[in-house]
Amino acid sequence: MTDLDADAVIVGSGPGGATVAEVLTAAGWSVVVLEKGRNHLIDTDPPYAPRHEFSNDELKFSFRHVLGPDPLAEPRTFRRTEADGDRLFTGDVNNLPSTVGGGGTHADGKLPRFREEDFALLSERGPVDGAEVADWPVTYADLEPHYAAVERAIGVAGDAEANPFAAWRSGPYPMPPGPDMFGATLSVPAAERHGLHPYRAPTGANSVPYDGRPACNDCGFCGYYGCPIHAKGDPVAMLQRALRTGRCDLRPEHHVTEVVLDRSGRRATGVRYLDAEGAVGEVRAAHVVLAAGAFETPRLLLSCGVGNSSGLVGRHLMYHFQTFTVGAFPFSLHGERGRSVTQLHDDFCVPTADDLAAARTAGLPWFRGGIVEHGAAAHPIQEALTYPSGPLHNVAMRDSALRDRLWVFTMQGEDLPQVANRVDLDPSVRDVWGRPAGRATYSPHRHELVASDHWAPLLERVLLDAGTEWSVSSTSPPKDAPGADEHPLGLAPASRHVMGTCRMGTDPATSVVGPEGRFHDVENLLCADSSVFVTSAGYGPTLTLAALAHRTATLLAGAPPPEAPAPR
Repeated sequence: MTDLDADAVIVGSGPGGATVAEVLTAAGWSVVVLEKGRNHLIDTDPPYAPRHEFSNDELKFSFRHVLGPDPLAEPRTFRRTEADGDRLFTGDVNNLPSTVGGGGTHADGKLPRFREEDFALLSERGPVDGAEVADWPVTYADLEPHYAAVERAIGVAGDAEANPFAAWRSGPYPMPPGPDMFGATLSVPAAERHGLHPYRAPTGANSVPYDGRPACNDCGFCGYYGCPIHAKGDPVAMLQRALRTGRCDLRPEHHVTEVVLDRSGRRATGVRYLDAEGAVGEVRAAHVVLAAGAFETPRLLLSCGVGNSSGLVGRHLMYHFQTFTVGAFPFSLHGERGRSVTQLHDDFCVPTADDLAAARTAGLPWFRGGIVEHGAAAHPIQEALTYPSGPLHNVAMRDSALRDRLWVFTMQGEDLPQVANRVDLDPSVRDVWGRPAGRATYSPHRHELVASDHWAPLLERVLLDAGTEWSVSSTSPPKDAPGADEHPLGLAPASRHVMGTCRMGTDPATSVVGPEGRFHDVENLLCADSSVFVTSAGYGPTLTLAALAHRTATLLAGAPPPEAPAPR
């Protein structure tokens, strides 16, 4: 191929794309990073300083779509099954930020690793009827050095000895954990009294100055907000280092519309895009890396008919089945201050003999839950919208049972892959560019419902033991929620953890990409986002997708892998 614009073009600038850009530029490659959203994160001219366009503004981020996408301009659609017709809802469906930095900009920064079993679920636990449980083609040992590398790249604060269920690791976290939220000092001892094992969450928010960025000042605007002082390292740190090499060209407001193939159909020559003025352009590169996320990556592939000989592009869509257990204390917690979550427990990822007996009683061979986050609730405007108008509104706001006194357990429950759950193209809804909107078809498996029912009562007892006046549980998507049929999106998951739509494997008939992230159908097309996940595990996906992207980029560049010490 001649007249190349770059060695690689990367579609998407979130955690996966930023990681690939850093690794490839460090290896001497030239890269172009195309991001369809605006740039509020980092200057694209030397000295590549972080921008200061983020602020503690609830309206700006939660209601005015500063980080994008605007669901009126870029709608998605949702249905539970094909029996629902073309769609039940049009609008915001599991949207992640569409901006330089992608989903990393709005995340509260919890960065746990998966465990060894998470990569071999079929071998370790066995099949489940109605689900496509499979082993990953990579192991934890394959990923461990890449986990360590991205923890250093992002800057992760945590205690390597605190979690009794954690997989082995080759070294400590780069930073010590940050301070505990006040609510966690109440929920942690209560959880321990019930035999659980809470620990300080590993987070990508600096606990001390790191990599030229300040420590977190506990302003409370972590989850769903860009950090005003850039104490969160994901992905600003990786993009900054890539830009400083002089070999990275970051282009915001470049919306990729097509992966271009040569005449053989086996090689990509680059991508076509629309710029901010709507002009068509093309980047020609020796390699194309898709890192647009597990919703937008399959949407792009399906819209241009690339990489889908297996028919599995978009299939096996997974979220996390979320169980929310909430309770109000009789005094203020000031939970809107500090990081969104400072403690986790992993016990439900490792079911006991009693748990497995309960699964069999429910007609399942096994079940697993997920990490449980000990966290706070809403900010004032979101809280205000939950109360009725009139004289009681001010009373409710002053009492603040649903914000200042509320404490929340969130279980990120494992979501088993099902072939019917998928992202495809809506037949008639279009976005502002005239392209077919992405459509999610999703219903949870019985596994998720039974696991939630099993562990929610324990979480309610823990909160009552901690001192709450009441405790109640709900789920997303809801189970038998009154009025849900009148608001169909109420039946959709609220989770922003989207995974599995281009699953990896060794067999081209049953997977979309190989173990190194390379598409089976197109030899120089790679995927570096959570589309490649085989199972969802019960952990947040960000660190694992970044570790996979680091491995993919390292193999692509032929760079020496990070050192991988033997297990301790």
